[in-house]
Amino acid sequence: MKFLHTADWHIGKRLNGYDLLEEQQDAYRQIKAIAREEAVDAVVIAGDLFDRALPSEAAVAALDDMLVDLNRHEHFPLLAISGNHDSAVRLGYGQEWFASTDFYLRTDLKNCLTPISLGDTEFFLLPYFEPFAVRQFFQDEEIRTVAQGMARLVAAMQQHFTAGKRHVLVAHFFAAGSSHTDSETLVQVGGLNAVPVDLLSPFDYVALGHLHRKEALQGEAKIKYSGSPLKFSTSEAADTKGVWIVDTATDPVTVSFRPLKPLHDLVVLTDSFAHLMDREQDYPVTPEDFVAVDLTDTVPITNVMQELKTRFPKIIELNRVNQLTVTPDDLETQELQQDPQTLLANFFEQMTQHPLTDQQRTWSEAALQRAMKEDTE
Repeated sequence: MKFLHTADWHIGKRLNGYDLLEEQQDAYRQIKAIAREEAVDAVVIAGDLFDRALPSEAAVAALDDMLVDLNRHEHFPLLAISGNHDSAVRLGYGQEWFASTDFYLRTDLKNCLTPISLGDTEFFLLPYFEPFAVRQFFQDEEIRTVAQGMARLVAAMQQHFTAGKRHVLVAHFFAAGSSHTDSETLVQVGGLNAVPVDLLSPFDYVALGHLHRKEALQGEAKIKYSGSPLKFSTSEAADTKGVWIVDTATDPVTVSFRPLKPLHDLVVLTDSFAHLMDREQDYPVTPEDFVAVDLTDTVPITNVMQELKTRFPKIIELNRVNQLTVTPDDLETQELQQDPQTLLANFFEQMTQHPLTDQQRTWSEAALQRAMKEDTE
């Protein structure tokens, strides 16, 4: 059979205050179009359907529309699990009768050992879990880490393998050797919650969620993160987002990537303030794109964010790439006796490596005069 592997939709997520629902709905429409073009037999969503455990009403309505559309209108079997951002209890409400329309949703461990059989493939749906959940599931106090829990779960799943079938694991965790991006919630500390990839060798394909880059795990032909459909941080600005198309009819399984085109891109611009504000300078952005600016200037710039937004309305981040690290010199007694204006000018130049401009001198002189006047009143 052929299925589409996606994950980490994070419906309801905001990017530095900007609502992404329009972008998420556009990405969904592209995913649906790919599923149609590829004539897939099922769609797999490997966790983090929502961005928050308590999603907004708009987010709930949006995801509901997407799932109903895929499953009830387009008639694609759905196989989905909860991720660490989802509320397992809330997301899983109603899953007992979802299966009547071939919508298979798993949000706890109680059914993870029972495969979903579609065509030539058995799917094992393993939602995000903490070690205590596996410890209780197996009544084994020796299970202390996710890796130990996975070892027990995989061994138990193998007992339910049907000979002659392909076996696919759908899961949401951090695989050892993977790399993070800034938009992901860290759920592993000191490697204790990382799952060794060799534990996953019994499966013909492992459809993972949690990490937002498809390249997060290198060198594993049959263990893939789909990545998120959208760019959620500047560390993903250069990424190409998309979905995997997996064909289990071949040996080994065939995996191909289908890219998604962002409705509004996330772009990082590195340049000086003067160049960025020069309308003759052309940048690969539209007014609706999300822009992170890395300023190369070292001088202070008045109202820099407000000025930049007149050209790039959706600035989500502003950084200085040439930050100065300066330690003020100790002043001699005679230097301390200089007039305040001279002290300010020397200090400013020492800290910024630029002299005060005429306008700045005017401002500072006016401020000093006001301060002296207040002292005499």
